[in-house]
Amino acid sequence: MTPLNQKKKILVTGANGLLGQKLIGFLREDERFETIATARGANRLPFTTGYTYHTMDITDWSSIESVFETIKPEVVIHTAAMTNVDQCEAEKEACWKQNVTAVENLVKACESNDTFLLHLSTDFIFDGKAGPYKEEDEPNPISFYGWSKLAAEKAVTSSSIRWAIARTVLVYGIAHDMSRSNIVLWVKKSLEDHKTIQVVDDQWRTPTLAEDLALGCILIAEKESQGIFNISGEDLLTPYEMALRTADYFGLNKELIKRADSTTFTQPARRPPRTGFILDKAKNILGYAPRTFSEGIEILAQQLAENTPSGK
Repeated sequence: MTPLNQKKKILVTGANGLLGQKLIGFLREDERFETIATARGANRLPFTTGYTYHTMDITDWSSIESVFETIKPEVVIHTAAMTNVDQCEAEKEACWKQNVTAVENLVKACESNDTFLLHLSTDFIFDGKAGPYKEEDEPNPISFYGWSKLAAEKAVTSSSIRWAIARTVLVYGIAHDMSRSNIVLWVKKSLEDHKTIQVVDDQWRTPTLAEDLALGCILIAEKESQGIFNISGEDLLTPYEMALRTADYFGLNKELIKRADSTTFTQPARRPPRTGFILDKAKNILGYAPRTFSEGIEILAQQLAENTPSGK
C-alpha cells in the first residue's frame, strides 16, 4: 500500500488504445496518482502533461523488466491485448503471444515488485448460452480469442500476486487518433451516407461506455480490490436495437437499418449469442455506476461536436 501523502504509482499498458486514453485522461487529473503511460510504439496520447510515457513491449520480458526497475509501479492496469476476434482466429500464434505470454510476463514482473495487477478480460470467455453472467459463472469459450483471454485469466488467478480481473463487454467511445470504429460511429456514418446496413438481432450484449470502464478500473485500482469484477453497461441489447437507438438520437433514417440473422454473416470466429453481465458485485463493493446506452450515445455525440470544427 502507498504511504500517507505519497502518490500511488499507476502504470497503464496499452495507453494509446481507447480504454488506455480514457484511463490516462482521468488519472492525470487526480492528485492521488502518479500516472505512467506505456505502449509498444510512440506516444499517441492527446495529453502533454500530468503523466510520463515509456515505450514498453509487453511481449518482451527485458522491455518490461527495464520499465519496472525504473518506475517501480504499485499498480498496473493491463489494457493492452489483441482484440480483433477474427484476426485472433487467423493468427493464433500472434494472439497467444499478445494475450497470454504478455500477461505471464506482467505477472512475473508484479511478483518481483509486489505490484497489484488489474487485468482486463472479456465476455467472450463464455459460450453465450446463459447470459447475462455473474462473476462466478463457468467460462466456456467458443473462439480462439476467448480461449486466449481465459488462459490469461488463469495466469493471473494461479499466481501469488495481488490481483483483480475486470471483465467487460463491447466497449464503445471516442478517442484521439483512433483507427477502429465502434457500433455507434459505424451506424451514424452509414446512415448519414444513406447506406443500407444489415445489423444482427439475435445476439445480446451489455455495451460499455469507455469512460465507465475506465472509472470502474480506477475504483478497483485505488482500493486495490481483489477478485473478479464485471464492469460493463447495464442495458441488455442486440446490435439491431443499438442501431435503432443511435438512429433515433441523431435523427437519422431507421428505414436503412435492416434486421439480420447472425447465420447470414460468414465470420472466421464464432460469437457467443447471449452474453452481458450482472453488475451487483461491482455496484456493491466498488460503487460502480454505469450510464445507460442512451446516455452513452449523448456523451459520445458531445465529444464528436467538440472535436469537429463545424459541430457536425
